[in-house]
Order: sequence, then C-alpha cells, then structure tokens
Amino acid sequence: MRNQTQQRDRQEALDHAEGAMTHSVEYQMAKMPSDVWLGAALGSIGLALYLKLSGKREDSLFIGQWAAPFLLIGVYMKLVKIGGSDRVRHNP
Repeated sequence: MRNQTQQRDRQEALDHAEGAMTHSVEYQMAKMPSDVWLGAALGSIGLALYLKLSGKREDSLFIGQWAAPFLLIGVYMKLVKIGGSDRVRHNP
C-alpha cells in the first residue's frame, strides 16, 4: 500500500514538474544572494525619491514601480532555495 502511494505521489510530481528552461533559470538565479533583490528594491526607492526631489516626476514614478517586482522576485527565489521548484527532476 505504501509503495503504491509513493508511486502515485511521484507520478503526480512528474505530471506537474517545471520545464527545463524554468529549472535552468531558477538554478542560475538561486546562486545570487537574497540581499541583491532587497538592495535593488531599496535602491529603486532611493533613486525614485531623488528623482522626485529633482523635479523629474515621470522618471520618479517609473523607477519607483521597480521596487515591488524586485521584492517579488526575491521572495520567489527564497522559496525556490528553501523548497525547490520541483519535488522530482523531470527530464522530458
């Protein structure tokens, strides 16, 4: 019974596995420290503030919107480092 459950779980994992490109991108990006994404977010906030104070409102808004994607990428990469993107490696 336990063996059947393990086989079913493995097959489910294979059916929902990430593609080779996703695995490759995650593998390369996981080499970067998490501080990079936090630093990029804080840097974009700082640059946006500087541009706003310099009177460049449009540029400030454009750069300021980068903080959320940087933080989101950082959270995603942290989850990949902690739990991995796949339970099993799928080679098509």
